Formats: sequence, C-alpha cells, structure tokens
Amino acid sequence: MKKKFIAMFVCTALMVCTSVSAQDIYKTAANVPMVQLNNGVLMPQFGLGTFLQPSDAVCEQSCLTALKAGYRHFDTAHAYNDEAGVGRAVKASGIPREEIWITSKLWPTEYGEGKTMEAIDKMLERMQLDYIDLLYVHQPVGDFVGAWRDMEKAVAMGKVRALGISNFDASDEVFRTIMDSSRVKPAVLQIECHPYAQRPDIREKVKPYGIHITSWFPLGGAMSNGALLQDPTIREIADAHGKTAAQVILRWHIQEGFSVIPGASNPDYIKENIQIFDFELNEDEMRTMRSLNKNKRFFNVSLEEKERTYLKIQMKD
Repeated sequence: MKKKFIAMFVCTALMVCTSVSAQDIYKTAANVPMVQLNNGVLMPQFGLGTFLQPSDAVCEQSCLTALKAGYRHFDTAHAYNDEAGVGRAVKASGIPREEIWITSKLWPTEYGEGKTMEAIDKMLERMQLDYIDLLYVHQPVGDFVGAWRDMEKAVAMGKVRALGISNFDASDEVFRTIMDSSRVKPAVLQIECHPYAQRPDIREKVKPYGIHITSWFPLGGAMSNGALLQDPTIREIADAHGKTAAQVILRWHIQEGFSVIPGASNPDYIKENIQIFDFELNEDEMRTMRSLNKNKRFFNVSLEEKERTYLKIQMKD
C-alpha cells in the first residue's frame, strides 16, 4: 500500500508541477536523488560502474555489496564482460526489479539494423532481464545510425526504457549525425568528466536537447594515478567536512547536476562512495572546485584510432 501511495504521489507531482525537480519528489532508499530524463523517466543520480571489475564473479559480489549499501543503479556494458554478474546480483538480491536501474552498452561490432536487435535480445538473456533501463551505443564508430534504428524499435517494444550515447563528444560530426538521424532523441550522454575536465563546452552543446550527462572516470580513473585524490585543494575541503577526497569529488558531481558512476570492487570503497548524501559543499567550496578545471582528460584515444581498432574487437555472447 505504501509503495502504491508513493507511486501515485510521484505521478501527481509530475503532472501538477513540472517545474519541481525529480530530486524534490523522489529519492532512492539510500537518499540518492533521482534525475528526470528528457523522456520523463526517473533515473538514480548515483550508481556503481562495473568497468574493470576483476571478473564476472567478482562483479556479482560487488553488486551485491552495493545493493546492501543502498545502490540502485548499475552501469555495465557488453565490452566489460560482466553483464551476467550484474544480472545474477539483481536476481539474488530479492529487491524488486523496478527499484533497480540497469544501464548497458552495445559494442560497435553489434551495430546495424537487425544485427542490433539480435544483440539486445542476447544482452537481455545474459542479464536474465525483461528490459534494460538505459541502453547506449558505446562508441561513435561503425553503423551507429543503423544501431539506433533498432534501439528505437526496442523502446517501442518495451525492451528498453531510455537511449543514450557514450563518448559522442568525440567530434561535432558524430554528435550531429546521431541527433539528425534519431526519432527517439538521446536522453543521456556519458563522457569522461571530473574536476580537472569539467567539459563546459559539451554541457552547453547538449543543454538545448535536455540531454543529461553521466560522468565516467569521475575520480580520474586509474590513468590519473590518483591525481585528483591527492589534490591539496580537494583534500582541504575534505578535511573540513570529515570526508575523503573521493567523497568530496563525488559530492561535487552531484551538486553540479551530473550523474556519477564510480567503479569499485573493494567493499570498503563501494560503501564509502555512496556516503555522500549527508553533507553539502557550500557555494565557496563549489567555486573552488570549479576553479580546478584544466581541461585535462586522462583517457586520450582519437576517433581515428577508435575506428581502426574498435571495429575489429568481437564481443563474446
């Protein structure tokens, strides 16, 4: 009865006052805010990224640890080879499927009309799911237009709830191509984003379309060698709040309006990362964090290199 009341309240709030943000009307069990995508769907703003999990089995345990800690959003991909682990964890948790947000991504070798629909069905089989909440084209190479047509069909069939583009900051051309070719517009763009690369140009580019940004490498990633975590300015702010540098960075992402999917397999880090909803950065601290922008990305692979290599990598079913 309580769940029905909450659902009715959410729907009424959306219809009566569209100016009220999703964060004001609904949060997950761990107090994680929801963001409302441009198709009206609500997505938890914080989740666990499963990139570089040591194995599919470890991924399953990471997801179970995360679910117990209050996570309700998981970001995986066919290329990560751990989708099955995510699906097993969701099933084993006993938490209703509709309370968990699952994101995955198609690899370029799966792009193309007919081919992509088959890949989506195989993805659902791997994760033992009836639907995927958010589905991305993972990289802007190959026949992503053909893939998008099948993805739109999957939305109409109820197999997918929202569509996204990952790494389509690679060039103006690939972004214009997907926008001009799509009937169902992208709801989310996933890009490298963190205090050293705050991506103001990309944020302005997607704003007219209502496209939400999700940050990968939100803490800088392994390639950064911990640069952000060791930044003296960030550590000073962290000390002031009795928090870690990682928690301050993740809190900055949330307050900037990004969704954020930090990856971790260490149970302590998984639990630590979500403990960011019991404090806020003040305006001076937010200005200080914004001043750290250097337009410095840590993953630098050109679009040309992606075209040469990614189309040759075949994914296992």
